[in-house]
Formats: sequence, C-alpha cells, structure tokens
Amino acid sequence: MPSLKEIKGRIASVNSTRKITSAMKMVASSKLHHAQVAIQNMLPYETMLEHILKSFLAAEAEAQTIYDQERPVKRVALVVFSSNSSLCGGFNANVIRMMTNAVKELSEHLGQENVEIYPIGRKVAEKARKLGYTVCGERNALVDHPKVQDCIELAMELGRRFANGELDRVELIYHHFKSAGSQILTHKTFLPIDIESELERDHERDLTSNVVTKKAQDYLKKKGRKHEVQRDEVKPLNDNFIVEPDMKTVLTQLIPKMGHLMLYTALLDSVASEHAARMVAMQTATDNADELLRQLNLQYNKSRQQAITSELLDIVGGSVNN
Repeated sequence: MPSLKEIKGRIASVNSTRKITSAMKMVASSKLHHAQVAIQNMLPYETMLEHILKSFLAAEAEAQTIYDQERPVKRVALVVFSSNSSLCGGFNANVIRMMTNAVKELSEHLGQENVEIYPIGRKVAEKARKLGYTVCGERNALVDHPKVQDCIELAMELGRRFANGELDRVELIYHHFKSAGSQILTHKTFLPIDIESELERDHERDLTSNVVTKKAQDYLKKKGRKHEVQRDEVKPLNDNFIVEPDMKTVLTQLIPKMGHLMLYTALLDSVASEHAARMVAMQTATDNADELLRQLNLQYNKSRQQAITSELLDIVGGSVNN
C-alpha cells in the first residue's frame, strides 16, 4: 500500500493536470466560437451562390464546363485537412487513417507515384512524408489563420492542373462540422465538380452552442425541430431572362467560384471540428481527473484513518503493559 506522502504527491500531480486540461478546454471553447462565427459569415455568400446555380439548373441550363467533365483517371490529388497540434482526441488519427486507406486503394489501380497529397495541417504533412507519399507543398498556416485568398489560390492551382490534364481527379478529406458534439469525417470529390450533388449535400450545422454532452445535444436538436423553417423550392429566375454574353460563359465563371467555396468551407469545417474535438477531449480528461481525485482522496482518508488507529492501538497497548 502506498504511503500517505506518495498519495498526497499523486493528488497534487492530478490537481495540476486537471488545471491544465480545464484551461485548455476553455481556450478550445473560445476558439470554437470564433470558428463558428467564421462559418456564419460565410453562409450568406454560400446561400446566394447556391440559389443562382439552382435557378440555372431549374431553368434546365446546360452546365457543361471543363471543370465538371468526367474522364479516365490516371493521376489523383488528395487535399487532406488536419490540425497543427495534438491533444484533440482521434481527430488527426481518423483523418490519417482515411488518407492511408484512400492512397492504398488508389495505388492498387494507378500506382502510388500517381497519387499526390496536398496537406493542410502539420500532422498530416509529417505523416505523409514519413509514409513516402508525394507531398505537394505545405499550407500549415491556413489552419491557424484561415484566409479566403489562400484557399482561392489553392483552388485555382488545382483547377489549372485539372484543366491542363495534369490531374484527372481531386478529392477532399476533412471533418464536416455539424455541432460541437458531432463531426463527420468526409471523403468527397472536388474535381470534376458535380454541381447537383454538391447543392443537395447536407448543410445542417449547429453554430449556436458549444455544449458537448450528448444529453444537451439531443435537447437542442429536439428544440430546434420545433422552429425548423421549411425551404421553398427554387424556381427559375425568370422564363425570359437574358444572360450576357451567354449561359456557358456565365457558368464558366460561377462553377470555379463554387470550387473556391467548397475548399474554403472544408477548411472552416475542419478548423471548427478540431477545436470541438479538443474541447471534448479536454472535458473528458477533466472528468477523468475528477474521478481519479475522488478515488485518491478516499484512499488518502482511509490510509490516514488506519495510521491514526494504529497509533491509538500502540498507545493503548503501551499503557496496558505499564
């Protein structure tokens, strides 16, 4: 049985760890709030762009451009989003596992030399290099400071390589942020762009709460259903609208913007998911520390009581002998 001094030292150590995990949870909660605000600021642009594209599709417009044409796949690029730091549960491990599975599957048909990795985040960049994958640059700063312009530059680079035939398909691997307690690992095609499936994808996000417990999430979801607003079906802008210079030229400008939005949305979702995962991990660590402190205090009190009882028995035994 450990001595009182050893138990007291463990209590002090666990208390110190608990303070760190509790502080990290608060920091992650603050950063998650900023990430949710960034997503909210992006939503009006996303809504308007989707409305315009849906209107053209409802008008049965031909949306054929170079960015949505299927062709035989010989070379693929994977844009993988992770974090720059750890202590966020299985966030990075899940992304890396999906990346390795995707590379393994593609390598069977194309060869590993025909699969390129565009890492966004230090963790996935280090792992890709360690595994010997072809890594095209690093954009770790985007994780700490998400910028629209940097995402547009990356999307334009990928679009240019796709248009020139250097790449035949580009895929995204990231976490889709649904709520503080739910992040969905997503693997989808970026190029060629499938406009209809992209417009019909899941847009549901809870950007109002930082609560991570399942009970609280279920309550908020049930409460949200009561105030759910039905979306109207999108109709053509006008039966007689005039598009200048022509529909193909307009769509050629709009569809790349859709690609820029997809990449920027994936980045914001990944950043918000990282902070949410870290907040959950630190909350779990704090709860475990509380339980461990309870057990250690109980053990300390038992040992202390046993020591006092032993001393009393020694005193009583000594007085009887005298």
